[in-house]
Amino acid sequence: MRRASGIAFGLVTHGLFACTVWHLFWFLKGAAVAHGGEPRWQAILADAALATAFAAPHSLLLVPAVRRRIVAAGVPGPLYGCFFCTISCLTLLATILSWRPIDLVVWRWPAPLDACVSWGFAGSWIVLLWSLHLTGLGWQTGLTPWWHWVRGGPQPRREFVERGPYRVLRHPVYLSFLGLIWFAPIVTLDRVVLMAVWTAYIFVGSVLKDRRLLHFIGDEYSRYQARVPGYPGIPFGPLARIR
Repeated sequence: MRRASGIAFGLVTHGLFACTVWHLFWFLKGAAVAHGGEPRWQAILADAALATAFAAPHSLLLVPAVRRRIVAAGVPGPLYGCFFCTISCLTLLATILSWRPIDLVVWRWPAPLDACVSWGFAGSWIVLLWSLHLTGLGWQTGLTPWWHWVRGGPQPRREFVERGPYRVLRHPVYLSFLGLIWFAPIVTLDRVVLMAVWTAYIFVGSVLKDRRLLHFIGDEYSRYQARVPGYPGIPFGPLARIR
């Protein structure tokens, strides 16, 4: 019974993941329609809370101590990736479906640059998927440990390989996700709220990810931090090269 539930959980998780990616694409592309009658300050507060409601658990659930407690509470270790993916998808969908668009335009890129902005948005998706592929998309969604659990085999060891964009910066996934947020030809007030909250989350999440990988990988990742910055152009701090 427990095995059947675990198999069903994995299948549902990845169906939910596909649904979430679809909604995220149109949400970030700017397909939401503003609704009248609500004071703008209420919409701003609601949108800030929604954006935070996704960002906070997404980082918190990856903290090793939090993971240990959740596994100890009954979530099997091989299914933790699916558990994390499910919570991330549900909170992201809640943010998308409950979002309050605000039709006040804060700025608009000059019309001749619309094609550049559109290419930047498309390029961010390409780099995001490429970066996820290099580190193992199956690890990101929980598919890899879940599939080995389904087949009854031993859990594989996740390894870090420095290749592609990871030779230039430590967090290409986060940077490309940032591109999805910022490459919008028309920036409305609600988009500014999204940019502010998720940009802060991405930089905080990058620092937390460095600490997490250092915890799991150890000296190998420490040497990598000394060679490659978190983001190019950062001269000091936790996202620069760590000497």
